[in-house]
Amino acid sequence: MPFFLSSSKLGTHRRPALNMAKSKDLTFPLLILFMVLVTGTVGYWIIEDWSLLESLYMTVITLSTIGFREVHNPTPAGMVFTMFLVFFGVGSMAYALKTATQILLEVEFRNVLGRRKVKKTIGGLKGHYIICGYGRMGKIVAREFLAEGVPFVIVEKDPEVIAEVTDPNILFLHADSTQDAALEEASISSAKGLISVLQSDADNLLVVLSARSMNPSLRIVARAGADGVEAKLKRAGATKVVSPYHMGGIRIAQAVLKPAVTDFLEFTFQDKTVDLELEQLVIGNTSTFVGKTLTESNIRQDYGVILVAIKRSDGKMLYNPTRDTTIEAGDTFVVLGERTKLEELESISGVDAETVN
Repeated sequence: MPFFLSSSKLGTHRRPALNMAKSKDLTFPLLILFMVLVTGTVGYWIIEDWSLLESLYMTVITLSTIGFREVHNPTPAGMVFTMFLVFFGVGSMAYALKTATQILLEVEFRNVLGRRKVKKTIGGLKGHYIICGYGRMGKIVAREFLAEGVPFVIVEKDPEVIAEVTDPNILFLHADSTQDAALEEASISSAKGLISVLQSDADNLLVVLSARSMNPSLRIVARAGADGVEAKLKRAGATKVVSPYHMGGIRIAQAVLKPAVTDFLEFTFQDKTVDLELEQLVIGNTSTFVGKTLTESNIRQDYGVILVAIKRSDGKMLYNPTRDTTIEAGDTFVVLGERTKLEELESISGVDAETVN
């Protein structure tokens, strides 16, 4: 059941909030039902000296107006209590049932409207990302996308995982991402990229195959678990394959061998209080930098950024480019610097910024 708020503020309906509201609204009528049953059971137990089971049975058949048969002939006091229970209890039961039914129907109606609204919202998405799977890695990806204001939709088939989400800024689609219909519903034809982080390598492979055939220009990043899967995912159409176990092992080794480098990277990518970012800037055809050398552009001097690398349009990577390197249209700069400086560089140089951290 897809009904959640999108990361780009495209909708306003989400399942967890409805479930919470529904449970709160039902508390009062359920409490009334419970109190009436307890009052009737305790009353017969004290007045008639019947067993608790007999008292409960008498209460239920009285309140339900079935009148199947009396457990025992009641005493005069029991008759008076029965009349009291019928007069007040049946009315309370009717009110409680009416209220509960009204709440359930109202919530279901809101859910139907929410599903239609979110389906329409997803159908209108363009340039968004699709995250297949909301496990540990999917949650991290979603968190980073939210921080950067990147529009995305999550496709998750486990209803328990969806029910745990309370973030109002996430658009969910309850579906199996290995099915073409789910990817179509996530507007894959107009998506910018897809991240497949399912638990099974076979499922990730299937998603990559389907996604590549449905959108040949899509940027696809897939998770690889077992050794040897990376090559298969790339042959299937993945643009980039990430092995969390391999990367985790390298990270642990580097933390021991090069702790200062590891600390620097953690401060740069994880500490939000540090105004330092690693970004990629794509040089457009109209950029004032095209045809100039790095020395002539004065990028380092004027903006105080560190040019880590340049990726050419043909895929060639130039690490730590020299000052005589000529800037070409379509180059992708990997730069490190303060957010304000990076934004200034983007605004006046005719480049397109895409965060890579």
